[in-house]
Amino acid sequence: DHTVYILYSPSRKTVYIGYTSNLIERFHSHNIYGHGWTKRFRPWIIIYTEHFENKSAATIREKQLKSGKGREWIWNKINTELKNLGFISA
Repeated sequence: DHTVYILYSPSRKTVYIGYTSNLIERFHSHNIYGHGWTKRFRPWIIIYTEHFENKSAATIREKQLKSGKGREWIWNKINTELKNLGFISA
C-alpha cells in the first residue's frame, strides 16, 4: 500500500505533498528528524491522505495534486474546510 499525503504548516502557511509506503515513519522524518526542505517549516500537521494499492497509482495522484489545479483545490479546501473541521475531505 502507498499513501499520498498533504502536510500543512500552520505557522508558515505552506503545504507539502508527497507519497510513502509508511506514513508514520515519513511523518516523523518531516516533523521530528527534520530532513531537507521540510525542516524549516515545522511543525507539520497531516491534513489529507489517500491510499493506493501500488506506487504507480500513488505517484500519478501526487503529480495531480502538485499541479496548478491540484494546488488550487488544496488551498480552496484549506481556506474552507481546514479552518472549520481541522482536515480536508475529498
